[in-house]
Amino acid sequence: MNKADQFAVYDSAQQRSTALEEIRAIFQYRYLVVQFVRRDLLTRYKRSVLGVAWTMLNPLGTMIILTIVFSHVFGANKEGYAAYVLSGLVAWNFFAQTTNAAIIHLVWGGSLLRRIYMPRTAFAVSATGTGLVNLVLSLVPLLLVMLVTGVPIKSTIFLIPVPMLFLAMFALGLGLLISTIAIYFADIAEMYQIVLTAWMYLSPVIYSYEILPEPYRSWIMRLNPMYYLLTLFRAPVYSGQVPDWSEVLVAGGISFVTLLVGWLVFTGKADEFAYRV
Repeated sequence: MNKADQFAVYDSAQQRSTALEEIRAIFQYRYLVVQFVRRDLLTRYKRSVLGVAWTMLNPLGTMIILTIVFSHVFGANKEGYAAYVLSGLVAWNFFAQTTNAAIIHLVWGGSLLRRIYMPRTAFAVSATGTGLVNLVLSLVPLLLVMLVTGVPIKSTIFLIPVPMLFLAMFALGLGLLISTIAIYFADIAEMYQIVLTAWMYLSPVIYSYEILPEPYRSWIMRLNPMYYLLTLFRAPVYSGQVPDWSEVLVAGGISFVTLLVGWLVFTGKADEFAYRV
């Protein structure tokens, strides 16, 4: 054996990016992610009498309350106001619950990182998967409410996977980004709940942005990423329209950039998580 064979040559330039390595790892551990999703669904509805039906009843009950309270304020000139509210709620609930779950799973369940090797992004990816399952189930009461309120269900409904994908990308990216901060500052997890509440009322969930004065439309709504994602989500469902390419490109660009930044920041700091959680 010659000397060249006795010593391994270390070349940092040949190392793969941690972000790319994490993508490879999450693919290899996809079965673990599926088990996390299964665990989350079973745990959530384990002792519930109605079980998974709560996924559909929760936004439906919230929609009824909001419709009763705000219909005369925001819905006077809005046809099928109940369906409008519910279409916004199911999208918003997916985003809020997914990002919140990603933070909680990593901060409180990160002790697993000290015991076994697993992709650090598995918590956030599984939270997104769980959220997508709940989102699909939430479409059932939405379609029922549309039928009851006379809002036509058009063939554009089959375009719904596109805004769902963008919502998932945006939620995953933001969840990873905030999770990274929460590892260093645990109070962020609690503060995020307050941010979510304010963010919801700054987004066109229960009202249409057209009712706002023009200055607020530009500075509050159009600088709000959820404005574009909610608009894109409602277009094929509530409005029965094919979204404009400009809306698709803007929403897709926001989602992709958020996911890219969140993934890079998270994977860049992931090696420190096991010492901090």
